[in-house]
Amino acid sequence: MKTIFVEKESYYDSALLMLTSQEVKKTSGVHDATVAMGTAMNLDLLLSLGFDAATLAEATPNDLVIAVDCDSDESAEAARAAAKKALSRKAPAATADGAHVAPTSLAAALRAQADANLAVISLPGAYAAREARKALESGLHVMLFSDNVSLDDEIALKTLSRRKGLLLMGPDCGTAIINGMPLCFANVVRRGPVGVIGASGTGIQEVTCLIDRAGSGVSQAIGAGGRDLKNARVGGATTLMGIEALANDDATKVIVIISKPPAKAVAEQAVAALERAGKPAVAFFVGATPEARPTGSLVRFAGNLEETATMAVALAKGELYAPRVFTLSDGEIEALVERETRGIAPSQRYLRGYFTGGTLADEAWIVAHRATGAVHSNNQTDARFMLADPRRSVGHTVVDLGDDAFTVGRPHPMIDPSARVERMMAERDDGEIAVVLVDVVIGYGSHEDPAGAIAPAVEAMRKAARQRGGYLPVLASITGTAGDPQNFALQKAKLEAAGCVVMPSNHQACAVATKILERIETGGKGGAR
Repeated sequence: MKTIFVEKESYYDSALLMLTSQEVKKTSGVHDATVAMGTAMNLDLLLSLGFDAATLAEATPNDLVIAVDCDSDESAEAARAAAKKALSRKAPAATADGAHVAPTSLAAALRAQADANLAVISLPGAYAAREARKALESGLHVMLFSDNVSLDDEIALKTLSRRKGLLLMGPDCGTAIINGMPLCFANVVRRGPVGVIGASGTGIQEVTCLIDRAGSGVSQAIGAGGRDLKNARVGGATTLMGIEALANDDATKVIVIISKPPAKAVAEQAVAALERAGKPAVAFFVGATPEARPTGSLVRFAGNLEETATMAVALAKGELYAPRVFTLSDGEIEALVERETRGIAPSQRYLRGYFTGGTLADEAWIVAHRATGAVHSNNQTDARFMLADPRRSVGHTVVDLGDDAFTVGRPHPMIDPSARVERMMAERDDGEIAVVLVDVVIGYGSHEDPAGAIAPAVEAMRKAARQRGGYLPVLASITGTAGDPQNFALQKAKLEAAGCVVMPSNHQACAVATKILERIETGGKGGAR
């Protein structure tokens, strides 16, 4: 049974609410639980999960919503009590000696740390713009982590930031590296000559990590926000300021920009700004075919995230870039594909990708869709292949589990991998799955052991395939570096112990998966192992 409780005028921080949801799920008789504020997005998502529309209509953005799927009225009341108990816990306001009280406002924080020059803001979108404006007016650069900030507010904030000569990263900016300091979801990468500008998130993470692993480093990584280049009204405001800043930064020798398909006029402005910057540059627009540039142009176009990184490193080293797909030889790739297809059963036909990183998911479905012409995704740009229900796979499917449909009332899957594990276990008995793709994103902000969390689901899916008389290849990649707290080598070892083939990049993992599909399509596989 699905039950909703609405607590009027009860505001709580989203991070606390996500933790509370996890606590409530442990209540006896509770199958699932969401504890969230009654924002329009949260209510729409709860409605799509089958909760009562009339009760949801009572909630406002200032109201707390406790939604539980449970066995009985008693278990629903127990869940409500568990939520209230969890929310009643208050962190101590002072340190053990009572000498320090945590600031409760921007002004108090500035009094406590007068030399600060950057504010990271993570509040519900309805309140975030106001605090971002205060920070800019106080002379602070801003990283606006919050999403659901209105378009008009974003434009106004970026106009203000330009006028004051301050950088506004975001909104919906989850990743940045400023002067060597990783912010929010970011990795430990060495300092170096490549400056990166991206929407934010795993696109920046993948590129900066691959730059580090190629032996170079990052001067700055600036998150512009998801709408910065995509929306013509925003006009690439942060990207253009970022290019200007990197052009004037002596430590930056090469400039990189990464974006999902931008507005055409805005993309032209960004490329023109890169030319004016006077430094070698690489542009990658996800899903776009790389453009040829005129002789003498400083800008090169890359075709994927790994090529973006390796092209930038070659430019920084003054070397000629040599295009490639795989770091392994052709013979090694052929042997890998032959080995991983040898035991696949005739009923196994489809690719399934279970991703925590949005840009990594985009790269996966684009690579696979180009090869098959028939990949469904909740991120698809072709309406014919947009998943009608993101919780249900159809044929070839790549799902971005960090999408809003999966994160209402629960942490992002990079923080809490349980949503991905649940999805994989739910599809464990699908005998038509032929190959699985997964990403593992480590670094600051991510789960302490994402490989260990996903390993049991990988093992369960592979075991189920064997019991059906087949074989299931699982291709993985790790976005991270040797300096990250989760230990890159240990994460790789755990994935391999579970039966994953770990490739050096997301793009290489996707390319191997498509080769496996091609081998299946042409009948080039042997009998069961």
